[in-house]
Amino acid sequence: MDINILICDDDPIVHEALGIYFDKYEMKHDSAFDGKECLEKFSNNFYDIIILDIMMPLIDGIEVCKEIRTASSIPIIMLTAKSEEVDRLLGFELGVDDYIVKPFSAMEVIARIKAVLSRVKESLNRKPSKVTYKQLSVDISRYSIMIDDQFTHATPKEVEILYLLLSNPQKVYTREQIMNLIWGYEYSVDTRTIDTHIKRIRAKLPLEIQKCIQTIYGVGYKFECANE
Repeated sequence: MDINILICDDDPIVHEALGIYFDKYEMKHDSAFDGKECLEKFSNNFYDIIILDIMMPLIDGIEVCKEIRTASSIPIIMLTAKSEEVDRLLGFELGVDDYIVKPFSAMEVIARIKAVLSRVKESLNRKPSKVTYKQLSVDISRYSIMIDDQFTHATPKEVEILYLLLSNPQKVYTREQIMNLIWGYEYSVDTRTIDTHIKRIRAKLPLEIQKCIQTIYGVGYKFECANE
């Protein structure tokens, strides 16, 4: 597979174990052993996806993810030795595409990489790639939200959720449907994650458009403006 992967973990055994399997499947890979090195390599090279550990020296994975998300929507799979739900929810809120708890199998990581890249490709192939409403424009091919022709920072998942709702006006999506369509069926994340993302999306929109993202209590959400 023609994939270039950046592995960011302070454990050499993780690099060695993943490297063996990545080589077997002809996946190119590079290594960073702390957060600072990860950001430097990300800035100076091209990668298709990043495998990012939370617990790293110098700069932890959460801060690394925040920094990357200010500049790029590159897919990120986060690794952690912790299993607390709060870590997983925080990762998704930051725009992490997948989340794997240690210990894990290298084959699981490869399967997750394929699944994430497949979803990204599917998103990029959606037609139309750009949907608009008044001064709001969401371009899924660029993973961008524009308001009055000005770029508005958003995580990839926030862009995907807004694109989903805006491109299907008046259609009600349950929280479970949004989770499955945006994250995939393999996730078992608390649906409060969706509520958090919706709250953040609304906060980034003009007031008149915020009201168009309607909460259907006990069900989910839809995009519909009351006066239209």
